[in-house]
Amino acid sequence: MRILKSALIIIWRIWFYTLLVIPILLMLPVLIIVTSAERFYPQYYVCARIWAKCILYGMGFYPEIKRMQQLDPSRNYMLVANHTSMIDIMLMLILIKQPFIFVGKQELAKIPLFGFFYKKTNITVDRKCTKSRQDVVTEAQRRLDRGASICIFPEGGVPDDRSLVLDSFKDGAFRLAIAHQIPIVPITFYDNKKRFSYKFISGSPGKLRVKVHKFIETEGKSPSQRREIKERTRNVILNELIKDLKSNNKPTS
Repeated sequence: MRILKSALIIIWRIWFYTLLVIPILLMLPVLIIVTSAERFYPQYYVCARIWAKCILYGMGFYPEIKRMQQLDPSRNYMLVANHTSMIDIMLMLILIKQPFIFVGKQELAKIPLFGFFYKKTNITVDRKCTKSRQDVVTEAQRRLDRGASICIFPEGGVPDDRSLVLDSFKDGAFRLAIAHQIPIVPITFYDNKKRFSYKFISGSPGKLRVKVHKFIETEGKSPSQRREIKERTRNVILNELIKDLKSNNKPTS
């Protein structure tokens, strides 16, 4: 029985990578046009959301979203969430209707086909290279100046320790948010690690719960308050994850 279950999970995992490519191939002529110039980014973002929905729903996932505050389409934001899975990207695209830019690790650009368009439209960083990190700040500032929202997973990657609830946060997202006086939007992904972790023979279809917390304003804040805002944001997400873990571990009567 265990062998059969493992075999089904492997097939399901392979199906994920198939879904990763099929929508891109079907939309390829459109994608080539909408990634040819930055002014077409809103049109590209529509395609990206279609791609994300094809993958999540095709894998048998269904998002359940709770919003404590609504985004204003006329403003830009710094979106931050805990990072535990490849499907974090797709879920974020479904969650946020207005266009935003990902700041993500350079390794994503190496994924065939997907990586080509990801690199053209988002900001990639080699975290081991100082110049790359500096270039990311410059490019993110340029995009923010043009009115774009930015999404950064502030843990800086998926923690190697799978038992870790939430890793420490890097400074970048908070430095940029304060510099541009834009609200920080803390987001909790509850189920992504359980549903689709980086351990290959694991996971299952099902519900993906998300909570968009009340925004943390940075207006009037100075760079010296970066650490305070960073820890405040982290605590919002961490407390939510701990509360959920305790709730799930309650003994049933």
